[in-house]
Amino acid sequence: MLEELRITGLGVIEDTTLRLTAGMNVITGETGAGKTMVVTGLGLLFGGRADAGRVRADPGRAVVEGRLRLTGALADTVQARVTDAGAEPDDDGTVLLSRTVTIEGRSRAHVGGRSMPVAMLAEVGEQVVAVHGQSDQLRLLRPAEQRGALDRFAGPEHEKLLATYREAFGRWRAAVDDLADRRRHARQRSQEADLLTLGLDEISRVDPQPGEDEELRAEAQRLEHAEGLRTAAALAAQALAGGVEAVDDTPDATQLLGTARRTLSAQSGVDPVLGDLAARLEEVATLVGDVSSELSAYLAALDADPARLSAVHERRAALRALTRKYADDVDGVIAWAEHARARLAALDTSDELLEELDRERLRLEATVGELAVRLTAARQQAAGRFADLVSVELAGLAMPHARVEVAVLPRSPGRDEPVLRADGRDLAPGPDGADEVELRLLAHPGAPSLPLQKGASGGELSRVMLAIEVAFAGAGGPPTLVFDEVDAGVGGQAAVEIGRRLARLARTHQVLVVTHLPQVAAFADRHLVVAKDTGGAITTSGVRIVEEGERARELARMLAGLPDSDLGIAHAEELLAVAGQEREH
Repeated sequence: MLEELRITGLGVIEDTTLRLTAGMNVITGETGAGKTMVVTGLGLLFGGRADAGRVRADPGRAVVEGRLRLTGALADTVQARVTDAGAEPDDDGTVLLSRTVTIEGRSRAHVGGRSMPVAMLAEVGEQVVAVHGQSDQLRLLRPAEQRGALDRFAGPEHEKLLATYREAFGRWRAAVDDLADRRRHARQRSQEADLLTLGLDEISRVDPQPGEDEELRAEAQRLEHAEGLRTAAALAAQALAGGVEAVDDTPDATQLLGTARRTLSAQSGVDPVLGDLAARLEEVATLVGDVSSELSAYLAALDADPARLSAVHERRAALRALTRKYADDVDGVIAWAEHARARLAALDTSDELLEELDRERLRLEATVGELAVRLTAARQQAAGRFADLVSVELAGLAMPHARVEVAVLPRSPGRDEPVLRADGRDLAPGPDGADEVELRLLAHPGAPSLPLQKGASGGELSRVMLAIEVAFAGAGGPPTLVFDEVDAGVGGQAAVEIGRRLARLARTHQVLVVTHLPQVAAFADRHLVVAKDTGGAITTSGVRIVEEGERARELARMLAGLPDSDLGIAHAEELLAVAGQEREH
């Protein structure tokens, strides 16, 4: 659950801390006091889009911090992900989250004290919190959202089936598009293939090797300067052998170094410094001997053959002809050839290949059709359970005669989309199956079954949204649920029933409710009120806990705007008594 939320510099909130509890947390306050900023802060904390216009000019940045305490498998999952990202939970197992937004629009995120991408906050938020507001009600009116809601309700096995379908659908559409493209652009592909084949034939005839151009450049330079190189090597070898005018008994450089080493070694017992110098002379003598041997080998291998030089020039000219056409150097030419060979395979429009691709398309089409049929059956089964659960909840939300239906309808094909046949019928599969899902409301017996966007008023839509969330709660989902004035347009007995349902939901979840209804606020385990302070030059708001003895006065204020009214307080106490009985059951 979310134990604590601190908001600084956001909208009318200068600096406030919300200490939350398990169960039902209710946030109330006068219109304009800043209740919405609490939900905005939650959105920021869990990776929502940052709006610099919400940041207070002083101090010029908004900071939202939260402390999460999780249990069970979810705690292991979140903590493992946080640890993998380089952050660390606190010693008590809680995870600290933070989001900063500046007045210039820059945004930073921290998890476990470490700087993280904002996407990490969103990733954690998807697992631990679900926010429902009036905008979510509007989103629920979209067919894609209704299908997604049914898929989530259907459970993990259904979601695995959906993932398998999506993967098969992607491969099938790729095969369909590839085959169509090869047939549609056969002439252009053939022309491009001819050009690539000519280029590959030219490169194949020359057969360039990796790094060959640099090797030939170096060899040409040696051949062109062969006489100068030979003279320099010969003179160096003679000098090491004792000089240009040396005779048979003239000592060479190695012998002279040996004499010097033995002389110094003889005195090393008297002064160790000479012993160190003698050892170094031995290394020098070894090095000189190696150089002398390598000079002899160099002279023996030095080639001054004019025919070889001519062959090198011809080979370099052939390589330059390739680099002028295909790349900057020989390695680039080789890479071009590899790419051309791969491209040629992709351009193939031979009858044999087209037949093979068509067989693969048909195989994938059969797989997609079979999975789409299974997906439809699974959705139809889940639709009945989902509709029954939501309808039961609506009965408890002062809509006793209303019923929700979930229609799983065939999807209409889009423009230029392929249609396949499976299970004896035509299907128009899309990325999420061959179905459209539509939530319908029967407001009362005899009323027509209408889509939610046509058949539900604002108050009814709020209750349908809550009923759906209660149905989801039984199927798992995030442990913290946030409701932002989903009771808008509701009053009277329906408002009491909404409070009762939220309280029941709070038995298994942490529930945060922003409300203007005293009937809902009465069911709170913790009541927080957002209060506006207009005493200074700038209006600010803060949040405080309403202690048990103050609950009746706050509810009386919400009921009639008269916190000191005896009648209002009596009514509030009656509400609290009803709510207390509900919590005891």
